[in-house]
Amino acid sequence: MASPPRVHLGRIAMLVGAVALTATVSAVSLVQADPAASAGSSRSGAAVSETVTPVVTAATARADAATAKQATAKQAAPRAAATAKGQSAAKEQPASKDQPVAKQAAAGPPPPQGSGEGRRIVFDQSDQRVWLIEADEKVDRTYLVSGSRFDNLQPGSYSVTSRQRHATSFDYTGSMEYFVRFATGWSAPIGFHSIPVYNNGKPEQTEEQLGEPLSAGCVRQKKSDAKYLWDWAPDGTPVIVTA
Repeated sequence: MASPPRVHLGRIAMLVGAVALTATVSAVSLVQADPAASAGSSRSGAAVSETVTPVVTAATARADAATAKQATAKQAAPRAAATAKGQSAAKEQPASKDQPVAKQAAAGPPPPQGSGEGRRIVFDQSDQRVWLIEADEKVDRTYLVSGSRFDNLQPGSYSVTSRQRHATSFDYTGSMEYFVRFATGWSAPIGFHSIPVYNNGKPEQTEEQLGEPLSAGCVRQKKSDAKYLWDWAPDGTPVIVTA
Protein backbone atom coordinates (compact mmCIF):
# COMPACT_ATOMS: atom_id res chain seq x y z
CA MET A 1 0.00 0.00 0.00
CA ALA A 2 1.25 3.41 -0.90
CA SER A 3 1.68 5.98 1.85
CA PRO A 4 -0.48 9.27 1.74
CA PRO A 5 1.16 12.36 0.29
CA ARG A 6 2.91 14.72 2.71
CA VAL A 7 1.30 18.00 3.32
CA HIS A 8 3.64 21.00 3.21
CA LEU A 9 2.18 23.49 5.65
CA GLY A 10 4.63 26.19 4.73
CA ARG A 11 3.51 26.29 1.11
CA ILE A 12 -0.10 26.32 2.11
CA ALA A 13 0.54 29.29 4.36
CA MET A 14 2.31 31.12 1.58
CA LEU A 15 -0.55 30.48 -0.84
CA VAL A 16 -3.11 31.71 1.66
CA GLY A 17 -1.06 34.84 2.26
CA ALA A 18 -0.73 35.49 -1.48
CA VAL A 19 -4.47 35.16 -1.98
CA ALA A 20 -5.19 37.50 0.93
CA LEU A 21 -2.69 40.05 -0.39
CA THR A 22 -4.25 39.95 -3.86
CA ALA A 23 -7.73 40.51 -2.41
CA THR A 24 -6.48 43.44 -0.32
CA VAL A 25 -4.80 45.12 -3.31
CA SER A 26 -7.95 44.73 -5.38
CA ALA A 27 -10.08 46.23 -2.62
CA VAL A 28 -7.72 49.15 -2.22
CA SER A 29 -7.76 49.80 -5.99
CA LEU A 30 -11.53 49.88 -5.97
CA VAL A 31 -11.66 52.30 -3.02
CA GLN A 32 -8.78 54.66 -3.96
CA ALA A 33 -9.69 57.06 -6.77
CA ASP A 34 -7.40 57.73 -9.66
CA PRO A 35 -5.34 60.82 -8.87
CA ALA A 36 -5.63 62.11 -12.45
CA ALA A 37 -9.38 61.60 -12.43
CA SER A 38 -9.62 63.33 -9.08
CA ALA A 39 -7.61 66.28 -10.31
CA GLY A 40 -9.80 66.52 -13.40
CA SER A 41 -12.93 66.45 -11.31
CA SER A 42 -11.54 69.16 -9.03
CA ARG A 43 -10.67 71.35 -11.97
CA SER A 44 -14.13 70.85 -13.51
CA GLY A 45 -15.84 71.71 -10.22
CA ALA A 46 -13.74 74.84 -9.84
CA ALA A 47 -14.61 75.92 -13.38
CA VAL A 48 -18.32 75.44 -12.74
CA SER A 49 -18.00 77.36 -9.48
CA GLU A 50 -16.18 80.22 -11.22
CA THR A 51 -18.93 80.39 -13.85
CA VAL A 52 -21.97 80.06 -11.62
CA THR A 53 -20.84 82.18 -8.66
CA PRO A 54 -20.72 85.58 -10.52
CA VAL A 55 -24.12 84.94 -12.10
CA VAL A 56 -25.68 84.13 -8.75
CA THR A 57 -23.97 87.14 -7.15
CA ALA A 58 -25.20 89.52 -9.89
CA ALA A 59 -28.74 88.17 -9.69
CA THR A 60 -28.70 88.58 -5.93
CA ALA A 61 -27.42 92.15 -6.24
CA ARG A 62 -30.17 93.03 -8.73
CA ALA A 63 -32.81 91.52 -6.50
CA ASP A 64 -31.47 93.47 -3.52
CA ALA A 65 -31.44 96.70 -5.55
CA ALA A 66 -35.03 96.15 -6.72
CA THR A 67 -36.16 95.46 -3.17
CA ALA A 68 -34.42 98.60 -1.90
CA LYS A 69 -35.97 100.68 -4.70
CA GLN A 70 -39.45 99.39 -3.90
CA ALA A 71 -38.92 100.14 -0.22
CA THR A 72 -37.74 103.70 -1.03
CA ALA A 73 -40.71 104.30 -3.34
CA LYS A 74 -43.07 102.95 -0.70
CA GLN A 75 -41.59 105.32 1.88
CA ALA A 76 -41.62 108.30 -0.50
CA ALA A 77 -45.21 107.80 -1.65
CA PRO A 78 -46.83 109.06 1.59
CA ARG A 79 -44.49 112.06 1.69
CA ALA A 80 -45.24 112.94 -1.95
CA ALA A 81 -48.95 112.57 -1.35
CA ALA A 82 -48.75 114.78 1.75
CA THR A 83 -46.74 117.40 -0.15
CA ALA A 84 -49.18 117.41 -3.07
CA LYS A 85 -52.10 117.68 -0.66
CA GLY A 86 -50.45 120.58 1.14
CA GLN A 87 -49.76 122.40 -2.13
CA SER A 88 -53.32 121.84 -3.31
CA ALA A 89 -54.68 123.10 -0.01
CA ALA A 90 -52.44 126.15 -0.17
CA LYS A 91 -53.55 126.86 -3.73
CA GLU A 92 -57.21 126.54 -2.88
CA GLN A 93 -56.94 128.47 0.39
CA PRO A 94 -59.01 131.63 0.01
CA ALA A 95 -57.48 134.95 0.87
CA SER A 96 -58.05 136.00 4.44
CA LYS A 97 -60.42 138.87 5.02
CA ASP A 98 -57.75 140.45 7.19
CA GLN A 99 -55.19 140.53 4.38
CA PRO A 100 -54.86 144.02 2.86
CA VAL A 101 -55.71 144.24 -0.83
CA ALA A 102 -53.24 146.29 -2.83
CA LYS A 103 -54.91 149.18 -4.61
CA GLN A 104 -54.32 148.99 -8.32
CA ALA A 105 -53.28 152.06 -10.22
CA ALA A 106 -55.93 153.48 -12.55
CA ALA A 107 -55.53 152.50 -16.18
CA GLY A 108 -55.00 155.31 -18.64
CA PRO A 109 -52.43 157.90 -19.71
CA PRO A 110 -50.42 159.77 -17.09
CA PRO A 111 -51.46 163.30 -16.10
CA PRO A 112 -49.88 166.23 -18.00
CA GLN A 113 -46.49 167.43 -16.87
CA GLY A 114 -46.54 170.51 -14.69
CA SER A 115 -50.05 169.77 -13.46
CA GLY A 116 -49.31 170.48 -9.80
CA GLU A 117 -48.51 168.24 -6.88
CA GLY A 118 -50.24 166.78 -3.83
CA ARG A 119 -53.78 165.50 -3.66
CA ARG A 120 -55.69 167.21 -6.48
CA ILE A 121 -58.02 167.06 -9.48
CA VAL A 122 -56.46 167.60 -12.89
CA PHE A 123 -58.58 168.50 -15.92
CA ASP A 124 -56.84 168.62 -19.30
CA GLN A 125 -58.90 170.46 -21.92
CA SER A 126 -56.97 169.11 -24.90
CA ASP A 127 -57.52 165.47 -23.95
CA GLN A 128 -60.92 166.09 -22.31
CA ARG A 129 -59.79 163.90 -19.42
CA VAL A 130 -59.82 164.11 -15.62
CA TRP A 131 -57.33 162.60 -13.15
CA LEU A 132 -57.92 162.17 -9.42
CA ILE A 133 -54.44 162.10 -7.90
CA GLU A 134 -53.54 161.13 -4.33
CA ALA A 135 -50.92 162.86 -2.17
CA ASP A 136 -48.32 160.20 -3.06
CA GLU A 137 -48.83 161.02 -6.78
CA LYS A 138 -50.66 157.77 -7.50
CA VAL A 139 -53.61 158.15 -9.87
CA ASP A 140 -56.72 156.97 -8.08
CA ARG A 141 -59.02 157.35 -11.07
CA THR A 142 -58.92 158.78 -14.59
CA TYR A 143 -61.65 159.02 -17.22
CA LEU A 144 -62.94 160.96 -20.24
CA VAL A 145 -65.23 163.96 -19.81
CA SER A 146 -66.94 166.61 -21.93
CA GLY A 147 -65.80 170.15 -21.18
CA SER A 148 -66.87 173.46 -22.62
CA ARG A 149 -67.29 174.03 -26.33
CA PHE A 150 -66.63 177.70 -25.63
CA ASP A 151 -63.46 179.45 -24.49
CA ASN A 152 -64.80 180.32 -21.03
CA LEU A 153 -62.41 178.37 -18.74
CA GLN A 154 -58.83 179.50 -18.50
CA PRO A 155 -55.96 177.12 -17.55
CA GLY A 156 -54.78 177.63 -14.00
CA SER A 157 -55.17 176.61 -10.38
CA TYR A 158 -58.59 176.48 -8.71
CA SER A 159 -60.20 174.71 -5.78
CA VAL A 160 -63.54 173.15 -4.91
CA THR A 161 -65.77 175.91 -3.50
CA SER A 162 -69.08 174.09 -2.93
CA ARG A 163 -71.01 170.92 -3.74
CA GLN A 164 -74.65 170.34 -4.59
CA ARG A 165 -76.33 166.91 -4.86
CA HIS A 166 -78.95 168.10 -7.39
CA ALA A 167 -78.65 171.24 -9.50
CA THR A 168 -80.52 173.02 -12.30
CA SER A 169 -78.94 174.28 -15.50
CA PHE A 170 -78.41 178.06 -15.84
CA ASP A 171 -81.20 178.32 -18.45
CA TYR A 172 -83.55 176.02 -16.49
CA THR A 173 -83.89 173.59 -19.37
CA GLY A 174 -82.55 170.63 -17.47
CA SER A 175 -80.89 169.29 -14.33
CA MET A 176 -77.77 167.40 -13.24
CA GLU A 177 -76.42 165.50 -10.24
CA TYR A 178 -73.29 165.60 -8.07
CA PHE A 179 -72.36 169.20 -8.89
CA VAL A 180 -68.85 170.11 -7.61
CA ARG A 181 -68.12 173.82 -8.26
CA PHE A 182 -64.60 175.17 -8.65
CA ALA A 183 -64.83 178.26 -10.96
CA THR A 184 -67.19 180.91 -12.37
CA GLY A 185 -67.87 181.42 -16.06
CA TRP A 186 -69.40 184.34 -17.90
CA SER A 187 -72.68 184.19 -16.04
CA ALA A 188 -72.82 180.96 -14.06
CA PRO A 189 -70.72 178.65 -11.91
CA ILE A 190 -68.50 176.02 -13.54
CA GLY A 191 -68.04 172.61 -12.01
CA PHE A 192 -67.96 168.85 -12.44
CA HIS A 193 -71.31 167.04 -12.65
CA SER A 194 -73.19 164.20 -14.32
CA ILE A 195 -74.49 164.43 -17.90
CA PRO A 196 -77.43 166.86 -17.76
CA VAL A 197 -80.92 165.62 -18.49
CA TYR A 198 -83.50 167.80 -20.25
CA ASN A 199 -86.77 168.45 -18.52
CA ASN A 200 -88.38 165.87 -20.82
CA GLY A 201 -86.01 163.19 -19.42
CA LYS A 202 -83.69 162.97 -22.44
CA PRO A 203 -79.92 163.18 -21.77
CA GLU A 204 -78.14 166.10 -23.41
CA GLN A 205 -75.47 163.72 -24.73
CA THR A 206 -74.53 160.04 -24.59
CA GLU A 207 -71.73 158.46 -22.54
CA GLU A 208 -70.11 157.41 -25.83
CA GLN A 209 -69.67 161.12 -26.67
CA LEU A 210 -67.55 161.76 -23.58
CA GLY A 211 -64.15 162.96 -24.76
CA GLU A 212 -65.70 165.68 -26.93
CA PRO A 213 -66.18 169.31 -25.73
CA LEU A 214 -69.99 169.66 -25.74
CA SER A 215 -70.97 171.66 -22.65
CA ALA A 216 -71.60 175.37 -22.14
CA GLY A 217 -68.83 175.63 -19.57
CA CYS A 218 -69.00 172.77 -17.02
CA VAL A 219 -67.28 169.39 -17.08
CA ARG A 220 -69.74 166.57 -17.77
CA GLN A 221 -69.04 163.08 -16.44
CA LYS A 222 -70.57 159.64 -16.52
CA LYS A 223 -72.86 159.35 -13.51
CA SER A 224 -70.66 156.77 -11.71
CA ASP A 225 -67.59 158.99 -12.20
CA ALA A 226 -69.52 162.07 -11.06
CA LYS A 227 -70.52 160.31 -7.84
CA TYR A 228 -66.94 159.09 -7.28
CA LEU A 229 -65.52 162.61 -7.62
CA TRP A 230 -68.30 163.96 -5.37
CA ASP A 231 -67.24 161.56 -2.62
CA TRP A 232 -63.51 161.98 -3.30
CA ALA A 233 -63.21 165.79 -3.37
CA PRO A 234 -64.35 167.79 -0.33
CA ASP A 235 -64.43 171.57 -0.33
CA GLY A 236 -60.97 173.06 -0.72
CA THR A 237 -59.60 170.24 -2.93
CA PRO A 238 -57.18 171.77 -5.49
CA VAL A 239 -58.25 171.68 -9.15
CA ILE A 240 -55.62 172.14 -11.87
CA VAL A 241 -56.85 173.02 -15.38
CA THR A 242 -54.40 172.56 -18.25
CA ALA A 243 -54.78 173.71 -21.84
